[in-house]
Amino acid sequence: MFGIGRKRGRELAAALAELHRAETVAFGPVGIAGSLLPVTEAYRRVEAALADDPDAVRGQLDRLLATGSPAGKVYAAALLERLDPAAGRAAWERLRDDPAEVPTFTGCVMDRTTLREYAGDRLGQP
Repeated sequence: MFGIGRKRGRELAAALAELHRAETVAFGPVGIAGSLLPVTEAYRRVEAALADDPDAVRGQLDRLLATGSPAGKVYAAALLERLDPAAGRAAWERLRDDPAEVPTFTGCVMDRTTLREYAGDRLGQP
């Protein structure tokens, strides 16, 4: 499926599905207990797969950026940025016009922003 073995391919597909329907953006531990959300674990699995088969994962990230939930689009842009900074910048530019709202988590703090604002922050633009 992805050129990384059948089991890893299934795990990657499951992780991408989790990102596709993600409801919250959280790149690290959240809450007082410092728990990892399932979506954060999925992000990390996809991130690790980039080293194994970046070309196969790239196509999946493009699809996630196009059809994922608002949070899924944030994960896609962040992963594209890690894979190819120019592609990541293009993804953030694309999201810069999207007014969809997305919940975010940083440590114990849950917030809400728009893709427009999130992308603007990532691009260093107000």
